[in-house]
Amino acid sequence: MSDTKLSKLVQRREILMGLAAGTMVPFLSGCAENDALGRSQLMLISDNDLMQLSDAAWEESLKEERVLRDPYYARRLQRVGNRVVASSGLDHLNWEFVVLDSPTVNAWVLPNGKVAFYKGILDLMDTDDQVAAVMGHEIGHVAARHSAERASQRMAAQYGMSIVESYLGGRSDMQYNSDIAAALGAGVTFGVLMPYSRQHEYEADRLGIDYMVAGRYDPRHAIDFWMGMSQLHSGNEMAFMSTHPSNDDRIAAMRAHMTGSGYV
Repeated sequence: MSDTKLSKLVQRREILMGLAAGTMVPFLSGCAENDALGRSQLMLISDNDLMQLSDAAWEESLKEERVLRDPYYARRLQRVGNRVVASSGLDHLNWEFVVLDSPTVNAWVLPNGKVAFYKGILDLMDTDDQVAAVMGHEIGHVAARHSAERASQRMAAQYGMSIVESYLGGRSDMQYNSDIAAALGAGVTFGVLMPYSRQHEYEADRLGIDYMVAGRYDPRHAIDFWMGMSQLHSGNEMAFMSTHPSNDDRIAAMRAHMTGSGYV
């Protein structure tokens, strides 16, 4: 191998390692403080773009999925959703709660306040408190701005890779929209649901418990639900569990938060 090729390989490796460590793109950082989390977040996507992508994803999802028209399911989700939203203080969004007619055990939310629960997961919930546990978790993701944060992280990585390609004399024709839309959680629309990070899941759990308590739901039902999901998952692969991992550490973290907050 020539010295020139070897040099470029070394440069590429060092730059990629820098990108992975987050040290090569500090100039991209648009940090915003999130009061709900008590930490700052990387924010590169505008609220306007986020809402437009969310609106498009919601419309496409409703075209591809069948909405369940059973009034019992619809009223149940609306009743719990309205109460948890009120306790979260996020009533400035145009919230909408839809039950999708599928046995899939899953639920998801978009940053614009559009929430979808599949019939399959509602059928596993014995009480409104258990519905509130998942509803609070999903609304927690919105309050935490997790979708915007991970979309920004993907943007930063893609911009960083463009810089690498340019620096090394290559070119990149990357398209951002589908990746960013996937980062919003629009798995139905784009065929891929990016899992939230472990930190995001813990944060959404914590906020969800807080919203349950503020909405006068019993947070102990959240533990019951996640324990049941863990047992059910032990012998079955479910979409909800693939993106919302329920494990001993997660349940322990919820217990610790409830105890530390004086909820139990």
